[in-house]
Amino acid sequence: MNSSSKADIYSRITETIIAAIEAGAGDFRMPWHTQGDTSRPFNILTSKPYRGINTVALWAAAQEKGFASPVWGTYKQWQDKGAQVRKGEKSSLVVFWKVTEAEPEAQEAEGDDKQGQARILARAYYVFNAAQVDGWQAPVLPVVEPIERVAQAEAFFAGLGATIREGGNRACYIPSRDEIHVPPFAAFRDAVAYYATLAHEATHWTAHLKRCDRDLKGRFGSESYAAEELVAELGAAYLCADLGLASEPRPDHAAYIASWLKVLRNDPRAIFTAAARAQAAADWMHARQLGAMGGADQGRAVA
Repeated sequence: MNSSSKADIYSRITETIIAAIEAGAGDFRMPWHTQGDTSRPFNILTSKPYRGINTVALWAAAQEKGFASPVWGTYKQWQDKGAQVRKGEKSSLVVFWKVTEAEPEAQEAEGDDKQGQARILARAYYVFNAAQVDGWQAPVLPVVEPIERVAQAEAFFAGLGATIREGGNRACYIPSRDEIHVPPFAAFRDAVAYYATLAHEATHWTAHLKRCDRDLKGRFGSESYAAEELVAELGAAYLCADLGLASEPRPDHAAYIASWLKVLRNDPRAIFTAAARAQAAADWMHARQLGAMGGADQGRAVA
């Protein structure tokens, strides 16, 4: 894929997400604030959830087109499942990454004389939602009761080993103390709102140099501050989806929306970077539950 095609992938996905953010700005509802199914979008053939930027891109596409189903697949994948995409339906773009060795002539054209240097190529794929096909019946899945989901969320955050202080009226992560602060549980509308907020601050918590090592030095109003807030928002959305909780709008989004849009418009790759860092943070926290981190705070996630 040439550089112009790759740039087009970045631009097209970014434009879709910008449009979704602008559409929900009035009530602070972002494309990752799911209103129907709370899970991640997943592939019809593999049953695996999409990750990183593809999660955000498909949430944005679902919001734009009014899709409630989280199930997606390519034209051929739907056919392999005995279904047929309806004539006239428009696809949505996702991207997959392929690591390959650069061809000698390609290296020469790019001014790179290193033989066999690995390159990461962006590949565009076009998928359709279950709402766009005929001949497929969604399976009946077991229902997880809200009380069970809340219990799972409680166990998940307890399993992080983070220092969480309850009190006051402001949720935040304090890097100098390496502490998460949240208002008392009773201050929230319900348990889901509490854990959605905790997921946001826990994503900030992963920025510590002993975890995912992200820069937290940006001042309020700066692009780096807005970028980290976007990482925390996406990380919280990923965690909420993984835990079966609704990711909810926050009133303080009003202060960030303009900054997010500015960042995305200035750099079509910014949302890809934020989504990758958020996915790395979520992966780190999930691995923590499995004891894969070994010691107290060892190991770094790779975006």
